[in-house]
Amino acid sequence: MNQRELERFDMTRKPMRTAWYLRPLTYLLSAPDVKKHGTIIRKTGAEGLKPPYLLLCNHNAFLDFKVATKAIWPDRANYIVAIDGFIGREGLLRRVGCICKRKFTEDITLVRQCKRVVQNGDILIIYPEARYSLCGTTAVLPASLGKLCKLLGVPVVTLICHGHHIDSPFWNLHFRNVKPTEAEFTVQYTADELKAASADEINARLVEAFQYDEYAWQKQRNIRVTYDKRAEGLHKVLYQCPACKTEFRMASEGATLFCKACGRRWRYTELGELEAETGKTEFSHIPDWYEWERANVRKEVEAGTYDSGPLPVTVRSLPNAKKFILLGEGTMRHDMTGFHVSGTDGDGDPFSMEKSVPSMYSCHIEYEYLGKFGDCVDLNTLEDTWYIYPHDCDFAVTKMALATEELYFAFRRNEGKPCKPGLA
Repeated sequence: MNQRELERFDMTRKPMRTAWYLRPLTYLLSAPDVKKHGTIIRKTGAEGLKPPYLLLCNHNAFLDFKVATKAIWPDRANYIVAIDGFIGREGLLRRVGCICKRKFTEDITLVRQCKRVVQNGDILIIYPEARYSLCGTTAVLPASLGKLCKLLGVPVVTLICHGHHIDSPFWNLHFRNVKPTEAEFTVQYTADELKAASADEINARLVEAFQYDEYAWQKQRNIRVTYDKRAEGLHKVLYQCPACKTEFRMASEGATLFCKACGRRWRYTELGELEAETGKTEFSHIPDWYEWERANVRKEVEAGTYDSGPLPVTVRSLPNAKKFILLGEGTMRHDMTGFHVSGTDGDGDPFSMEKSVPSMYSCHIEYEYLGKFGDCVDLNTLEDTWYIYPHDCDFAVTKMALATEELYFAFRRNEGKPCKPGLA
């Protein structure tokens, strides 16, 4: 397979304003689900707000898009969407105003596209966390966000949704019929206020605005999830046992999370908490367990010992929006220097990708992608996207995601550059 000859997604095409005949359709496709979940949208400071403006949204489930559509109706918007969202429907997504992005790449073309949107007098919608939250808490935001706000020079609005992760968590997308869900639509800066604020001040306010905790929200609202398989898949996020400290031996079944190494078991309650069946409950709050895993990864990074070792992988390429192409079998290693992927395609030709630590402040992962390929890491260049699936090995892609961030933060510290909480 000659990768050079493959057609590439055209990132340079100007963003299309949503076709007039599709605007009602986007609303009609969104409104029933928003109504089903009884979503309460609260608007603050939005009196007299009109496009163009920048709308920054948190990201926990597909319902996010539908709530955003309802919140801005009847105004028109362009959405930044990852390339895998375009598969098999590029024409439609372009006509409804979607702009393609390859995740965690520095893309000056995208900045130009964003500028065109506001020059057209429309709303630009961005999900700056760039992936679904793994455990219902804020993911790191790019430090370039403040500069982008200054460049666009239009009002900055945030839409923070609550309940979407509880309704359809990233680690098990089965809907749990959570209602009512909530959303906070808040004007953070008017155009005049933006002129007077520095990029650092804007970043600080946005980080504060993006603080959320879905499990705390669930408990505060006393929302019970009675789905009998509500814990299944949670072990993909909580991959390390807090009792025996063993990694990659966690499993889940029904409403129970358990360790195959030491036998400890935790019940996942209807209120979203964990309770140990025997002994003490190390972490009742799921995000606390997740942050404990992060702290352990950070220790490995600080000691210079983090290394996934060589993992056998299957690599699928997405050069355009037509379909994934099976690139071939190979190996992936994630270590103190970054990601290293290499292999041989079906024609016997070699392929490789290197992603250094400074080039990625985070990475995108998937669990059981499309229900048939398994867990994977998504690595990107400006011209290609590789979905890389480890197999026949014990290693959690969640740990790679945590390590990518901790390696980047360590690099920044070693360079004497500031690492501000919530920013990369």
